[in-house]
Amino acid sequence: MTAATKSGIDPGSFRDPAGQVLHLDNKVFRTVTDHGWTTFSRVWEQDLIADLAAEGMVLPLQRVNPEAAGNPENTAHLFETEKLPFISWPFEWSFSMLKSAALLHLDVHLKALARDFTLSDASAYNIQFRGARPVFIDHLSFRPYVDGEIWAGHLQFCEQFINPLVLAAKAGVMPNAWYRGTQEGLPTADISRLIPLRHKFSWSVFMHIFLQARLDRTAVSGSGDVDTGAMSKARLPKSSLVNMLKGLRSWIAGLQPPSGATVWQNYAGDNSYASSEASEKVRLVGEMVAEVKPGLLLDLGCNSGDYSFAALEAGAGQVVGFDVDFGALEAAFARSQARDLKFFPLYFDAANPSPDQGWAQGERIGFAARAKGDALLALAFIHHLAIGKNIPLLRLLNWLMDRAPEGIIEFVPKEDPMVQRLLVLREDIFDSYSFETFITVIGSRADIVSDVQISESGRRLVRYSRRLGAD
Repeated sequence: MTAATKSGIDPGSFRDPAGQVLHLDNKVFRTVTDHGWTTFSRVWEQDLIADLAAEGMVLPLQRVNPEAAGNPENTAHLFETEKLPFISWPFEWSFSMLKSAALLHLDVHLKALARDFTLSDASAYNIQFRGARPVFIDHLSFRPYVDGEIWAGHLQFCEQFINPLVLAAKAGVMPNAWYRGTQEGLPTADISRLIPLRHKFSWSVFMHIFLQARLDRTAVSGSGDVDTGAMSKARLPKSSLVNMLKGLRSWIAGLQPPSGATVWQNYAGDNSYASSEASEKVRLVGEMVAEVKPGLLLDLGCNSGDYSFAALEAGAGQVVGFDVDFGALEAAFARSQARDLKFFPLYFDAANPSPDQGWAQGERIGFAARAKGDALLALAFIHHLAIGKNIPLLRLLNWLMDRAPEGIIEFVPKEDPMVQRLLVLREDIFDSYSFETFITVIGSRADIVSDVQISESGRRLVRYSRRLGAD
């Protein structure tokens, strides 16, 4: 569902025998097999998808003739769905993004149960973001509810939603790097060992973490005092399931991210350049956006979102921000939510971008393939990598220009106070870090549209336009 995905079956949809996601001619289709239709037909005919889509909770579906996609193999029915500008993964979400996705998942499940339908799983990967709003994307997860059935996706919901949220809220540890390493969430057995003792008397923590961990250990070992045979025959009245989901929703809604300001959270109001310089940045960003009219703009080092919002106001279709600071991400997402903007910020360590992962290294597409925008902002960004991480300026600038054909990159000289902070405790071995090298590298594959000095220390904003054939 991303512009970077080539035509063909989406590499992340191969596991479902009921159907797959198909990309063709910049459109997105969902195929349904004969086997899948026996279940999904009841969901479709009861207008569950249409009603949830009308509320903005689920991506809309439109039934089309299979000939529209060239009669894909093993396709009995074909639906076209909305193409999202950017696909993100749960391990890239801030605390509040993961929390909002968890609440949507529960809301969708409750709405389905009210219509005698349920969800076959509880994967966080079934959620994406349209701006600051989460949306459910896996239509084939819906199926008719069987009276008395237990919640099949409970453990998955715990590991992919609850455990990361609780680790952050109760232990103050952000889960993103761990989540990325495991992909399928954080194991309950591990989380149960890490939660501080004072939180272990919470009924919700006991129910959704410690009890799940105990059941999981028993299932794996085949021993213990839990009667798994009886569990397989257990019945859960629908009213009890609904109450469980509502209680879980209320508990998650009350979870809060770790407190305390982080390094860059207040950067917009506490930095080394004057308000006039910030205003000049806003002007230059607006000027570029008005001319380029990007459908998708990438803001690397977005901080709390000031220049992302300026880009939206100037006419950008959607902005995706990237930052390594969790406090800044929380602030940016909260601001976008409050104004219902087409912007969301993702956790991103630029020195270690997410690779292609999953089965055959293709199930979860990495940053390089997904991060292809129409325009780019990299403001007060490159010195953190070139000086802070020893990444050569040549490689860094070419990597940035690979992200989008148009953009603005800020150069911060060594004389600037922010760079001086980076050099306080280390030797200056960065002879190639100069404006001359910077402008030469950009000019080797792009036209310099503008070059504006914005501070007395020598900060410069360089706008580039990549030449044809210089991709």
